[in-house]
Amino acid sequence: MNSLEKAQQWLKSPFDEETIEEVRSLIDTDPGTLNDSFYTDLAFGTGGMRGVLGAGTNRINKYTLGRATQGLANFLKEQYSDIRVVIAYDCRHGSDTLSKIVAEILSANNIKVSLFSSLRTTPELSFAVRYLNAQAGIVLTASHNPPEYNGYKVYSSDGGQIVPPEDKQIIEAINAISFDQINFDANTGLIELIDEEVDKAFFAESVKAGSFNAAGKEDFRLVFTSIHGTSITAIPPVLELAGFKNVDIVKEQAAPNGDFPTVKSPNPEETEALAMAMDLAETKQADMVIGTDPDSDRLGIAVRNPSGTLELLNGNQTMIVMTEYLLRLAKKKGLKGNEFIASTIVSTPMLKELAKAYEVDFKISLTGFKWIGKMIKDFPQQSFIGGGEESYGFMVGDFVRDKDAVTASLLASEIGSQLKSESSSFYNLLIDCYLSYGFYKERLISITKKGQEGASEIRKMMNDFEARPPKTIVGETLKYIENYNTSTRINLETGEKEMIDLPTSNVIIYETTKGTRVAARPSGTEPKIKFYISTKTQLESAEVFEKTNKDIEAKIDQIISELQLN
Repeated sequence: MNSLEKAQQWLKSPFDEETIEEVRSLIDTDPGTLNDSFYTDLAFGTGGMRGVLGAGTNRINKYTLGRATQGLANFLKEQYSDIRVVIAYDCRHGSDTLSKIVAEILSANNIKVSLFSSLRTTPELSFAVRYLNAQAGIVLTASHNPPEYNGYKVYSSDGGQIVPPEDKQIIEAINAISFDQINFDANTGLIELIDEEVDKAFFAESVKAGSFNAAGKEDFRLVFTSIHGTSITAIPPVLELAGFKNVDIVKEQAAPNGDFPTVKSPNPEETEALAMAMDLAETKQADMVIGTDPDSDRLGIAVRNPSGTLELLNGNQTMIVMTEYLLRLAKKKGLKGNEFIASTIVSTPMLKELAKAYEVDFKISLTGFKWIGKMIKDFPQQSFIGGGEESYGFMVGDFVRDKDAVTASLLASEIGSQLKSESSSFYNLLIDCYLSYGFYKERLISITKKGQEGASEIRKMMNDFEARPPKTIVGETLKYIENYNTSTRINLETGEKEMIDLPTSNVIIYETTKGTRVAARPSGTEPKIKFYISTKTQLESAEVFEKTNKDIEAKIDQIISELQLN
């Protein structure tokens, strides 16, 4: 069935008049958008759904979300007799309306719903699932995607995103649903609004996990921006509860707004997204800048480097400093031997060196925090200290089971304040880590390829990366190829093949004899292919940091040029 034929099915019941008119307009006036809206079905994958808002099978709308919700309801009713689902939503266009529709569908299926009365952060949703003893959670968000996107993520009873085998079972239940089987007949008596009680409990747990009563808070100055997102509801009150008084908020970006009018992209990975905060920080002579994405699960940080200049850190650098400090605190309290930290296959290998130094277990997962959350469930006899991934996500302890920019922002502030009181800094601790564990440096190259043609280009790029590995990278002999599609790691020197004990995933990683790594994977949430570069050297002393940093950055530039990744 082609796009036009699929679209014509949307010109009659069960679709409402507004949807029918939108589809009819596409048929009459915009064949390009029509094709993109209907050429495929927006799949509910293992990370939920994310896509452009609008009518069509390849769009986020009341029917595609309704189908997912009806399938989820059918699954839950097979598993439980008394069911509660918590729903949160962010500042995205349509999120408030769509969240109510999702709540109504669940209630129509005799499921109790606890719906946040206004927008809330994703980490608070994760927390609320366990706090309210719910069987599932849903958050409507498109994270850091552009304004035209929205999305839908599902959480299990443990507060983590759904993982195998539950995810596959839910997908099967959704795929069995046709649009005319969605029950929109709400039972409003089963829907309750939640707000302050859960807020207070979440804030208190954030302070408990992220604060260690750092010294120097009266002299530590922060600039914070929510980049028009939900973190304005959580991070300022959490910082205040922890005793931070010198917090300047970027007023122009404080009001939640799905248009994100002051930035090209509401992504703290992008330098431009924190430009206004950086300007304010210079005016206020702030010590640290913190910015978060729309649903407040990712954070970007800028701190003063040894020359006194504000410098944006990447996700790996932030993760290293925060993990190092958590390990120091844990060692001071007394390690029991059952602790672990965690990260992902495309994040810095440096985290493994920290684990060795502190003699704690290091666990590695596929990309995505759902896998780190799953570790906590899979290893209940062990204690999770913290961990993160290169894409600016971090989790402190296990009271939230997803990346949590609220608690991580507090932890970063505590570390910065304490170190400043000791005549050191967040950045100086990063350099100390480089001296202790090796100077690892990473960079992400992200290439956007939109639409049906773009998806085909991304597949070709991945196929080429797998089929045509280089013999050397910047003069270093290629030693290993890790193919997560086949779960194999091949030693090119010996021909030895070993199995990778992780679920399959569309990821290919090259590794040289000197430890340089280049990974390729298509994004699961955006029309992008991503290349992750990691290399390392030795830092002989803090005095030569600047020169060594320039050298390693030049090496990364050479890798990008050699592999034609730009």
